[in-house]
This record gives sequence, C-alpha cells and structure tokens, in this order.
Amino acid sequence: MRMAVIKVEDLSKQYRLGELGTGTLSHDINRWWHKIRGKEDPYLRIGETNDRSTKGNSDYVWALRDINFEVKQGEVLGIIGKNGAGKSTLLKLLSRVTAPTTGSIKAKGRIASLLEVGTGFHEELTGRENIFLNGAILGMTKAEIRSKFDEIVAFSGTERYIDTPVKRYSSGMRVRLAFAVAAHLDPEILIVDEVLAVGDAEFQKKAIGKMQDVSRGGGKTVLFVSHNMEAVQNLCTKGIVLQNGRLVQSGTVSESVQYYLSNSSKMVLSKTFDAESAPGNHYAKLLSVKVVNEINPSGLFTTNTGFSLNFSILNLIDERQQLDFTYHLFDERGILVYVGSTGASHEPRFYKKGTLNIKTSFPPNILNEGVYTIGRLLFVQNRGHILTEWNDTLSFEVLPDSGGYLGSQGGKEGVLKIYNLPWEVTYNNQKV
Repeated sequence: MRMAVIKVEDLSKQYRLGELGTGTLSHDINRWWHKIRGKEDPYLRIGETNDRSTKGNSDYVWALRDINFEVKQGEVLGIIGKNGAGKSTLLKLLSRVTAPTTGSIKAKGRIASLLEVGTGFHEELTGRENIFLNGAILGMTKAEIRSKFDEIVAFSGTERYIDTPVKRYSSGMRVRLAFAVAAHLDPEILIVDEVLAVGDAEFQKKAIGKMQDVSRGGGKTVLFVSHNMEAVQNLCTKGIVLQNGRLVQSGTVSESVQYYLSNSSKMVLSKTFDAESAPGNHYAKLLSVKVVNEINPSGLFTTNTGFSLNFSILNLIDERQQLDFTYHLFDERGILVYVGSTGASHEPRFYKKGTLNIKTSFPPNILNEGVYTIGRLLFVQNRGHILTEWNDTLSFEVLPDSGGYLGSQGGKEGVLKIYNLPWEVTYNNQKV
C-alpha cells in the first residue's frame, strides 16, 4: 500500500482586499491581543467567499476555505477549477511560498515547483548558472547537478543560449528551461501550474510525457493545474475540483473532469458595456460581443445551424492606424479549435478613432455538438503589436440536430461535424 506524501487538513487562506500583508497595525494588534488570551482571531469570522462576480461587504475574503485531501506516492493529481477558484493559491501554500491562515500541510520529500514563467530564476544569471542555483535550492550537491546537466539542457532545447543571461530569454524559452530543471533534479513532489500553456504544442507533449515518466516509472508525485481538460485526463490519475475557494468534488480524474464540465457550462450569449465601464485601456474598449443564430436569432444552436460572432470595439487611437482584431474559439476541454483574425486578409486595414463593428460567420455543419467559448480577444496594431487584450468570454452550446448521425451508430466524435468529405474506394485496383 502506497503511503500518503501530501496530507492537507482544514486548510484555509484569507486575504484582505487592497492591502499588502494582513491589514492595518490596529488589526494586527487586535489579532495579537486575542491570541495571547487564547481566543479566536476575530477576523476569521468576517471573511467572505471568494466570488469575484458578486460585490462583498467585507474587506476580507477566503481564497481557500476548509480544504482536505491527500495524495499518495506516484499519484498525479489534477487540480481543476475556473479562474479565481483558488488553484494557484493552493499551489503556493503547498510550495511554501506563502503560509496558511489556518490548517496544516504535511509533505514528505523535496518539492520542486513551477508556478509561473521563470520561477526561481535570477534575471542576471545565465541559464547554466540558474540550473546550478535551482539545484542548490533543492538541496542537491554540485556533482549531482552536473550529472543531470546535459539531460536538462537537451530536454529544454536551449543549448545555444545556455550561457546567455535568462533576462534575454523569451517566455517560451524560460518555461522550457524551468520545467526541465524542476523535472530532472529528482524532486519527490513536482508541482506544475498552468505555465506549460506558454510553450508550443511540441514542448507541451514532451512535458506531459516527462511527468508521466517521473510518476509511473520513478514513483514521484505530481500536482498539475490546467484548463486543458484533455491534458488533465491524459496525465492525471485523480482529480479535485475547486470552486470559489472550496473543494467541491474529489475522485477519479474522469469523475472530476465530468463534474467540472457539467457545472461550468453556463451559456453567456452576449455582453454589452457602456463606454465608461467597458473593459479595455486607452487604446480600445470592448463595447459588445455576442453570438447569433443565423437562421433563427431567438433559437438554439444545433450542428446544422450557422452562427455569427459580432464584436463592437471603440477605437481610441486618433491617428489613422493599421489595426486588426483576433479571437480564439475553445471547446469544453479547453482545446483551441480555431483562431480567427481580420489580419488573415492580405489587404491591410487602416482606421481612425471611432466604433468598429466586426462580424464573422460560421456556416452550418462545421462544429459538432458541445460547449464552446470565445476567449482571448486581441486588438493588434501593425499585425504584431498587441494593444489591448480581453479575456472575458462568451459561451454557447451546440446541440445535435434532429437527424442524428448514421442512424444506430450514434453521434459523431470529435470537434468537427464534417464527415461528408469525398471518398475514393478501390477493390483489386479497380474503382468501385
């Protein structure tokens, strides 16, 4: 029977909004006075749930509240939840970057964490020097680090820049080297946040393969946070789901992914803002975004229904500029399905200050049934410089059409519905 290498009991983390540290001097003195008299911290009773969509009445919020779970040796735990659910806070507590407000964490073995791009790197040191620095922080000797050095550099693909200061690395190069260091320097516990999304598809595949190797072959324990449900299912053996700072589900990875998907598919078909409250910056603001059923504007979306995406952007740049707009379409597993951009046209577009109304249409029978989101909207200048980025998303569900697919064979798998591409069949070298 495998032993538990991480045990989390009644773990909570409270923050005070708008403050560095725990609050004012008077609050700290009040806490101290209650503590020496053996009484409960008075501010633990007034904290509110960390729900970013509602306005609260208290300056104190619970980023995490009463979290309990354990992870055994060799298990890969997927930590799932929406933005703001408390995933990164949990990983920081497990990595001892910050301390819990209440509760305890018991961990057996060395922990290597990759929480954000360049974690643990010194900007002025070279890649080579940072490898030895990180190894020393993990408690390894110089000889142990040297024995792994060539393997780390080869895996990261940074051979040419290994003696260059990391401040000159791209974000992709940093995350490649940081992951290679964390995964190869023999930690008993490897903690990886969403940072792998910075890398390209080839590196993400390599990284997931490496995490599978260290858990299955090396008996190491991995904690993995990602919005890509396919990556979570391929890598993890167990899962937990966080929602507004609370643990709402724990079980097998399939059970956890299914719970998350079934409870996060609220349909938001349109958003409209006035010019003052609209999200954006001094370059541009997003006035509205909506998805529309092309055949029946008040109807549902089905696989045989065309739809359009409509965006209204307030351009605040006075001079005539070459501007483009880009959006990303994701499926319910967080997989990027399509990137659409006005920049795909070879003809540049130049605009002055004013409102831009942009519409793009999808024909019928393109997308299969499922939940889709429109995310990461970009306003780009000169086809390279991102002026404004919006991460608020719309969600819509595509339902199966009444005709079904191929009768008793059931629904078609995959993202695309298209199955009537041309076929050619030959038998004994003769076309049939």
